[in-house]
Amino acid sequence: MNAHSPTPSRILRRPAAERSETRDAARSKAPSGDAIRVMIVDDSLTVRTVLKRIVESDSAMEVTATASSGERAIAQLKATPVDVMLLDLEMPGMGGLEALPAILNLAPDTQVLVVSSLTEDGAEATVEALSTGAADTMLKPRPGGFNDDYRSQLLGKIRALGGKGENSAASDGSSAVSARPDTQRRAVQPELIAIGASTGGIHALNLMLRELSPEMDLPILITQHLPSSFIPVFARQIEVASGRPTHIADDGTEIRKGEVAIATGHGHMDIRRTGDRLVARISSEPARSGCLPSVDPMLRSASDACNGRVLAVILSGMGRDGIEGVEHLIEAGGTVWTQNADTSAVWGMPGAVTKAGFSSYVASPNELGAALMAQLVPGSCAAHQGEDGLPETADT
Repeated sequence: MNAHSPTPSRILRRPAAERSETRDAARSKAPSGDAIRVMIVDDSLTVRTVLKRIVESDSAMEVTATASSGERAIAQLKATPVDVMLLDLEMPGMGGLEALPAILNLAPDTQVLVVSSLTEDGAEATVEALSTGAADTMLKPRPGGFNDDYRSQLLGKIRALGGKGENSAASDGSSAVSARPDTQRRAVQPELIAIGASTGGIHALNLMLRELSPEMDLPILITQHLPSSFIPVFARQIEVASGRPTHIADDGTEIRKGEVAIATGHGHMDIRRTGDRLVARISSEPARSGCLPSVDPMLRSASDACNGRVLAVILSGMGRDGIEGVEHLIEAGGTVWTQNADTSAVWGMPGAVTKAGFSSYVASPNELGAALMAQLVPGSCAAHQGEDGLPETADT
């Protein structure tokens, strides 16, 4: 502690500006119990003020608390229920990354939206936060960047994470679906696994991939919606989680057994067969979903290259990206599994596929990983447990 550190009595007293913010938040609470409750955590009073105005411009949302550090966020969370938290990562005292495990442990139903700067250091911290359990990330713009487009994107993410948007399971009365792997639909053994994910997908990927042992050596393709500057950090993190070599699928990258290929952030992953090899190409052709990279081109091209011998897994994510590729894959004889609503940060992508009747197995990430082992590795001790407690395996 340096000579200018505050005394203990001053530490216990919040700054006047923050006390005023808390009073304002309390006064602004909407009477309706349906409003999405938002907490804003950022050490900048200016940022907190701007974000508060943006959130409160939507009548379906209310700012129930603000905090300038991780410690204060945890203290507020103990007394104030929150649906969505906007969390800065770099703050004096306990930063957002350090506070995140405690936040998720204290309020497991709170969805955390990381507000981050797109720098190399910011990418490292943000991807770590997403793998820990934060649901999504949002660029913190420079001064003057809080425009109408930013407002629309931010409110859309909050709406989806808060369970009030079209991407949530609650929005149409859907609930988690429990099912065993459909052994009738899968006619052939897959040649590769293709995974699509977006909001909440990084945490789900970590949980699922950690269930896979080296004996499951099929190539794994991943398209995850992320800014291109985050992809190298994401690839390193996936390599650790999966325990297998992981590459960014640049143009000409060979798709090999026992390895993971990740779509670049600036183009779609397009799989082609060259002789007896599978090779990735980068496509910049606009996808109907509007996503870049998009899950649809990966699934469609992989299905064509492998004659339908693909097992696709659609994890947590906003929107409907992947459903067109899934339909193409199903028509070619492929198999599709999806993450369930209960464990998804946003049940948009997996929900669209499940509700369309394309998914033959709907489960948590851990269960999906265990089922992959049971289906693809004969005699695997990770066999999926049926209702009778006995391992289940699909016909091969």
